[in-house]
Amino acid sequence: MTTSIEISESVRHYYSQVLQSSDDLKTSACCSIDAMPAHLKVLLAGVHPEVLERFYGCGSPLPPALEGKTVLDLGCGTGRDCYLLSKLVGPTGQVIGVDMTLEQLEVAVRHRSWHAERFGYGNVEFMHGHIENLATVGIADNSIDVVVSNCVINLSPEKPKVLAEIFRVLKPGGELYFSDVFADRRIPAELRQDPILLGECLGGALYWEDFRRILHELGCPDVRAVKHNPISLDDAEVVAKIGMVKFNSVTVRAFKMPLEDRCEDYGQVAVYLGTIDQHPHGFDLDDHHHFEAGRPLRVCGNTADMLAASRYGEHFQVWGDKSRHFGLFDCVSGSSSEAAMADGTCC
Repeated sequence: MTTSIEISESVRHYYSQVLQSSDDLKTSACCSIDAMPAHLKVLLAGVHPEVLERFYGCGSPLPPALEGKTVLDLGCGTGRDCYLLSKLVGPTGQVIGVDMTLEQLEVAVRHRSWHAERFGYGNVEFMHGHIENLATVGIADNSIDVVVSNCVINLSPEKPKVLAEIFRVLKPGGELYFSDVFADRRIPAELRQDPILLGECLGGALYWEDFRRILHELGCPDVRAVKHNPISLDDAEVVAKIGMVKFNSVTVRAFKMPLEDRCEDYGQVAVYLGTIDQHPHGFDLDDHHHFEAGRPLRVCGNTADMLAASRYGEHFQVWGDKSRHFGLFDCVSGSSSEAAMADGTCC
């Protein structure tokens, strides 16, 4: 039986020795489906070329409204997203990157002063450690505003521990926002240990329903899919091994706050004020909640809480409270609700 330590070592070896650049990846599974927004492309031009060359994610699963916040990047690699985040959080914010691969962290640390001079402030810290135990690198309870990750959680052999650590370190109202690979079934044990499938972010892909159950046990019964897209397996060796499994790249949003396990109707309405930078006309909470600036939208109790009790609260006006209950929220009448219900997300 392959141990968690052996699986971690296999992943570390793949990312430190087998891969020399992102061109060595056999599939696009490790790539986030979030296309790089225009305002981040501008910042990307200021990132050191070596950091970009040795960074194995793509796209950029970074949420908005981060100024002045403390952001933790799990599996930061060479630090590309950390350096983008350093501009987004600004001089009063802080960015912490954690990774277990020393070879990649050495690249990140080597260029920290270079980025501090180029961006105007040094607010990035890198730590060598395992994302399953963030206490070993000194990250305290309730200390992080936002946790991000770019196709890394699937690489962990102990995903429940990773997710438990995330919710330990998040502040009340804090957000987990990450992109990763999910499978339409549980991956057979022998394939979960295959070095290539592990390194390509396929062998460790979580079955979505198991992921949802883990979060429910951690006190998060309502997780939202922001974007999702099928992954094409174009490498013949990979297809021969695991071609029977359907994979999706999903960007996920979850909050550390008391929520109900169903969408309940309290007659609440939310209005987006149009005040988030780079989002003047609208804001997407998930793949079926688009808030056009200034237009009132009926929302369930959970959605109202996600907007009002998180850092997004200053950008929304939420009318109504939970003093009067009207039963289950009518998901069927909402936009894209059928798709939301089909993939297990709340409306």
